[in-house]
Amino acid sequence: MDFPVTALRQLVTRALEEDHSDDDITTRWSVPARLHGEAEIVAKQPGVVCGLPVVPEVFRQIDTEVLVEQLVPEGSLVRQGQAVIRLSGGTRSLLTGERTALNFLQRMCGIATLARTYVDTVADLGVQVLDTRKTAPGLRAVDKYAAASGGVSSHRLDLSAMVLLKENHIAAAGGITPAINAVRAGMAAEGRETLIDVEVENLAQAVEALRMGASWIMLDDMTIPELRQAVRARDDIAAGRRVVLEASGGITLERLRPVAETGVDRISVGTLTHSAPALDLSMLLTTATDA
Repeated sequence: MDFPVTALRQLVTRALEEDHSDDDITTRWSVPARLHGEAEIVAKQPGVVCGLPVVPEVFRQIDTEVLVEQLVPEGSLVRQGQAVIRLSGGTRSLLTGERTALNFLQRMCGIATLARTYVDTVADLGVQVLDTRKTAPGLRAVDKYAAASGGVSSHRLDLSAMVLLKENHIAAAGGITPAINAVRAGMAAEGRETLIDVEVENLAQAVEALRMGASWIMLDDMTIPELRQAVRARDDIAAGRRVVLEASGGITLERLRPVAETGVDRISVGTLTHSAPALDLSMLLTTATDA
């Protein structure tokens, strides 16, 4: 997945406005304008580095004379104490942009690191780990990019990407069969065609969705035995037809491998983007001298 450059620029602008970076009274009143500084952004714990392009963008918007040197490749694993970015420029500018740059980096590195952990846990089983739309509002592009940097795939980027009939859609439509029929009628009316993913909560619903020709079935909050039953039902009912089975709901790291071993094709994990712990990073000023 390519880095979301356009989205990042807009996000950085809003973040700097939110921080009133043009009126950093602490820095303006305590740090002489003449000082030139050098600093490093250092990983205080091991993890996957993600979001490095955010740093030059932050400082470009604050002070175009700040120089940013990337010390490690994007997506690489770093050890505790390793420097990932070196900066030089006006000390005031470095201090004003510090928190905004770290806020983006820590979140993105945290998501990428957790994603890598999930992917590595089931790497030998041939199952795909997916992220979800459970992203921070306004941060969809960078959250999804960070998850992809950790090796997971995107379920869908937004509401227009594919049909996903969840329990409330199904309830409003009067059931799985009428919901799928309504979607097919809508696609025909608009001359569009896309995958139909149906969320089900039990084996009977999974069988109904299979018989209605759903191409993707989300098995939500099912037990391990129920997941195995759904896989067998898919193999019997949809033999010769490609139907993706996705497990979702309450997928912890401890539960991930047992779920993968049931034979499902995909496992979606909301935790990757809504609850990933930030990777601990710090910006350390190494020198501050008269310019």
